[in-house]
Amino acid sequence: MPHPLAAPLLSGNRRALARAITLSESTRTDHEAQAQALLAEVLPHAGKSVRVGLTGVPGVGKSTFIEALGTWLADAGHRVAVLAVDPSSARTGGSIMGDKTRMPRLTVHEGAFIRPSPSGGTLGGVARRTREAITLCEAAGYDVILVETVGVGQSETQVAAMTDLFLLLALPNAGDELQGIKRGIMELADLCVVNKADTDPKAATRAQTELTAALKLLTPKGVPWRPRALQASALTGAGIPQVWEAVGAYRQAVDVAAKRRAQTALWFDDLLREAAWRAFQAGLDTEKLRALRAEVLAGNLTPVQGVQRLLSPTQA
Repeated sequence: MPHPLAAPLLSGNRRALARAITLSESTRTDHEAQAQALLAEVLPHAGKSVRVGLTGVPGVGKSTFIEALGTWLADAGHRVAVLAVDPSSARTGGSIMGDKTRMPRLTVHEGAFIRPSPSGGTLGGVARRTREAITLCEAAGYDVILVETVGVGQSETQVAAMTDLFLLLALPNAGDELQGIKRGIMELADLCVVNKADTDPKAATRAQTELTAALKLLTPKGVPWRPRALQASALTGAGIPQVWEAVGAYRQAVDVAAKRRAQTALWFDDLLREAAWRAFQAGLDTEKLRALRAEVLAGNLTPVQGVQRLLSPTQA
């Protein structure tokens, strides 16, 4: 039997899309089964979007930049979905930054859909069901998916592993030449954009030059795409078309289909490890685990010995 949300979702109904994402984010067992049935039904209609992940240092203006880029794309006829992953409230578990309030123009645009969702403490600031949300947005006809992460400071590898291109926003006059950005984040970036370039053009040009040099050093030879650095101003709109041109150039240079297949394989492996861990925990001898943990904490066993004894049926 077709899922009741499938038809309105495939017709582009935003309310149905919001309900479908809420269903996929639920931790209830029955809701999870319903969500997977819906995803399986709409999956053939997904996969046709441009997926862009965005991150940057605090204060770089991620939401303002996304609104400028998203509005420009929506005005040009694209249907833009923004999945803005917020930090979770330690008290309620909900979103605390409120990205929709920081994108007033894009929020009311007919060609846009914005979904802030709590990260739930997930490593990298990526919500547990963001991948499913991407699929649902694509099935609803959104041809550009922008995924905003919490920001540099946690591992951003998860968002890079679910998008076609990973965009790193930087600031002019942010201190040292790499602006406190960890090398690991720089290595993930397919494109760097110096935002707020209008505030200090000379500093923006200097930052662009320094980022270009850093990207050149970090990029291996022979790759199909060499990351580049650009300038833009989310406030004035300068540089926004050039950013989208660079996204198009990247997609022409890189085998996106092969990249997505590799990402899906990694996703499957991650889910398998998670399921295997849950199954292992369910079958544990809790008394033996408690005793071994006490032995390790008392210094009578090393952690390795404790785990070995837990896993070995022949050792007490």
